[in-house]
Amino acid sequence: MHRTRPPAVAGGPPSPYDPATAPDPVPRTPPTLLAVAHGSRDPQALRTVLALLDRVRDLRPGLDVRLGHIELNPPLLPDTLDGLRGADAVLVPLLLGRGHHVKHDLPAAAAAAPSVRTRIAAPLGPHPLLVEALYGRLVEAGWGPADQGSRSAAVVLAAAGSRDPDSAQDTRRTARMLAERLGGAAVIPAYASAATPTVPAALRALAARGRHRTFVASYFTAPGRFASAAAAAAPRTAAVPLGAHPAMARLLLHRYDQALSATAPADAVRLLASA
Repeated sequence: MHRTRPPAVAGGPPSPYDPATAPDPVPRTPPTLLAVAHGSRDPQALRTVLALLDRVRDLRPGLDVRLGHIELNPPLLPDTLDGLRGADAVLVPLLLGRGHHVKHDLPAAAAAAPSVRTRIAAPLGPHPLLVEALYGRLVEAGWGPADQGSRSAAVVLAAAGSRDPDSAQDTRRTARMLAERLGGAAVIPAYASAATPTVPAALRALAARGRHRTFVASYFTAPGRFASAAAAAAPRTAAVPLGAHPAMARLLLHRYDQALSATAPADAVRLLASA
């Protein structure tokens, strides 16, 4: 027999089924934001990532924000996950596209830590907030209003490079978005490894087309070997890596929230293909 919930009696005690009078639920601690960095032997890399995570904490006080590295630097990702046993965590990759680390290393690390309930957020790029950080770094390096419509100005978007075609597709999309942000300026994606064109080759190609005022946009989260090599090829001061730019901190929290809004943990992984 179907039973209906009893109504509240006028003038009597409130019904325990009335949501308006039900006690507030016990507040639930939000999952840890576990930022996953690649790792680098450059000591500036760790300092840069820590500064970025401090910005994230400033934007969302009370959120547990931790760091794990894929390689080279402590804390390594498995060690950070080991310290979260029995907890919930969202792995937010500090990586800029869909490459091997995002598709394979992060899911493998999550699977190897079954005592942690994990979701994996999408990589940081492509996204308009990432483009805002790139734009801000270019302005710091000298890009100005006169360069917006100049036929001699251009930008090389220097990325790490990957053999994964999805990673290259993400970099090309970011280059198109940055070109729009720069008022239609020429933006050429180039790579430090594993893909072509290289940064020097892209700079030579632009010079051959009469683009003599060229800038290098550093499409790296933090300093490191590839970022240094790209900067060394720049004909003038290269933009610094994205680092602790305010838009980057907002983007980390956006990816975290995006993963939490998925209806199931698997949905957060599927975001990798659609972001």
